[in-house]
Amino acid sequence: MNRIDEHPRFGHHLSEAIVDGIVIVDETGVIRHVNRRATSLTGYSREEIIDQDIDVLIPGRFRGSHVAHLSAYVEHSKTRHLGTSGNFTLQCRDGSEIDVDIALSPFEIDDKKWVTATIRDDRTHRARERSHDDVEQRFRLAFESNMAPMMFHDHENRVIAVNDAFCQMIGRSRDELVGLDSSAYTHPEDLGITEATHDRLTSGEVSQARYVKRYLHKDGRVVVVEVLKAPARDAAGNTLYYVLSQRDITEERALTEQLSHQALHDPLTGLANRALFDDRLTQALARAARFGDLGAVLLLDLDDFKGVNDTYGHVVGDQLLRSVAQRLEEITRNSDTLCRFGGDEFLYLAEALDSPEEAHDLAQRVLRTFTEPFSVAGTLLQLAVSIGIVLWDGPGTSTTEVIQNADIALYEAKRKGKSRSVFFTANMQLKATSRFALTQQLRLALHSGELEMHYQPIIDLRTSEIVGFEALMRWHHAEHGWVPPNVFIALAEESELILEIGMFALRESIKALTWWDTTSVHGHPPFVTVNLSLRQFHDPELVSTIAHALSTSGLEPSRLILEITESVTLLEIGETLNVIERLKALGVAIALDDFGTGYSSLSYLTLLQPRIIKIDQSFVSPMHESVQNNTLLEAIVSLGRNLSMIVIAEGIESQAQLERLRQVGCDLGQGYFFARAMTIEELKAFVEENRGRWAGSNYQLRLTD
Repeated sequence: MNRIDEHPRFGHHLSEAIVDGIVIVDETGVIRHVNRRATSLTGYSREEIIDQDIDVLIPGRFRGSHVAHLSAYVEHSKTRHLGTSGNFTLQCRDGSEIDVDIALSPFEIDDKKWVTATIRDDRTHRARERSHDDVEQRFRLAFESNMAPMMFHDHENRVIAVNDAFCQMIGRSRDELVGLDSSAYTHPEDLGITEATHDRLTSGEVSQARYVKRYLHKDGRVVVVEVLKAPARDAAGNTLYYVLSQRDITEERALTEQLSHQALHDPLTGLANRALFDDRLTQALARAARFGDLGAVLLLDLDDFKGVNDTYGHVVGDQLLRSVAQRLEEITRNSDTLCRFGGDEFLYLAEALDSPEEAHDLAQRVLRTFTEPFSVAGTLLQLAVSIGIVLWDGPGTSTTEVIQNADIALYEAKRKGKSRSVFFTANMQLKATSRFALTQQLRLALHSGELEMHYQPIIDLRTSEIVGFEALMRWHHAEHGWVPPNVFIALAEESELILEIGMFALRESIKALTWWDTTSVHGHPPFVTVNLSLRQFHDPELVSTIAHALSTSGLEPSRLILEITESVTLLEIGETLNVIERLKALGVAIALDDFGTGYSSLSYLTLLQPRIIKIDQSFVSPMHESVQNNTLLEAIVSLGRNLSMIVIAEGIESQAQLERLRQVGCDLGQGYFFARAMTIEELKAFVEENRGRWAGSNYQLRLTD
């Protein structure tokens, strides 16, 4: 025998050598042969499976249909190769099932039909297919059902697939999007962003890219999105397409911008706040340091704005501030910054000025905006503004220094009469430094005993008897000597220190009155007049503090006279009358100081009804004698007497002035002609020296009705 295939055992060896299972069945479906691989797959031995029906290898749920398939196949036999029979499940001896792939090959021997079934273990391949299917299904679900808008781009940056979330985000359907590049729905100002990013990805410069751009919704709305774009690659690393995952950040961006605006803008007026202004000023100063640009800061303060709040309330005050801001914005250059500094103060940053005159012209424009009244809540309100201006044109200036210098210039504008603009100078800095240092020293002086009260006698002009005295504060500085009252009182007025100083004056004056009880030279103890500042008079604790001081000392209230000026009464007449009535209820009398020099009408005099009016010394000792001056003096005295008010003349310096005042019927007087202001110890000695001169009067001062 020369041919191997003619050998009787060739078929057996060939069957055993095949790595797949071989099962041969006859036309009735009975198993007639199996190879070793078939027994290892099924778990049956040859003896157990030979002559068994093929159904023994078919799971029970498939056996019914298998009979029909077998009959049809025997009738119309046709070779089926591996991979063409579809998925098949084989039942093993132990009842387990395995996935297999089956090839069928019919043949005939001695007019009998046989079928060879080649069985291949398909579990690994099937598992791989299921895994692939699972991955594909999960990916499809992740893509289609994802709440995040997603899309695929091809190599030409065209859309090849989009999910529902993306379609909803920009209001377009899949049919409208597939095949387009992103320029069709991109905001015109953002064209090129996607293309530039795509070029970086295709060139390998980056492995993925994140960027923000704006889309146009079909209805015209702008949609701001954050995009993450990355390539999808095959096993070899080749780019198949590009995956874009996107996030709608329109509301988030709007909220961020809103919060940013709130953090950098005044909530009442919408103007820049201090933080934004400091940043702009810092940049402006940096540019000036590099290029020598000229710039200016104008610090604006509304004159007497407190009166608006006190009269009409803070709601109207806030509306007025908004109106002021709107008016200022109308004259603000595009390159400049307008800021609400706080309260009723505004800052104006002007950059790239050609000359200081341009800053002056700008200040004049601001002043002119206040010439027309403001209409607020149906009320016309006339406002004025004072402006401090500081210039810079080079390095060496800080934001803090600029604003401080503008504040110094503003103070000078206020001091010169308000409703004006003043440029900062180095001399102002020196004055401001001295003023600050002096204020600090004044605070120390109050507690160290440097401040003391002096008292100037007030004389009955008919009898020349002392009937009272005016309390005047004096400061003897340890280094500088006597500091003028108009200097340190003005400093105290600028701070809360005036309230402490005022209470000191009241306490010391009441203490002095208790001394006068034992040294009176006539039948009626003298009174004392104490000056009240504007801030003192409107201090809510004023009346209760005076009541407590009088109660503690046991002093007769009618012996305390409180002096106020017309400027105090004009601020808020309703509040003024309320305070005066409460003081009168205590038994304290009111004196109207500097009468004749103010601007109030005579109707105010009848409203206030002071017990005393004090004629300013400009009428008593004028620079030039004149008929007109004498007529005014006589009219003031006559007015006071006709209104049953006591008239005191200040600044009497000569016998001639005294005689003139006696002729017109003035009640009382004070001045250097009689005595200067003295300490309490000096006053005691003065009284003793003049006891005989002042004795014998029966005059009683009418301090109460």
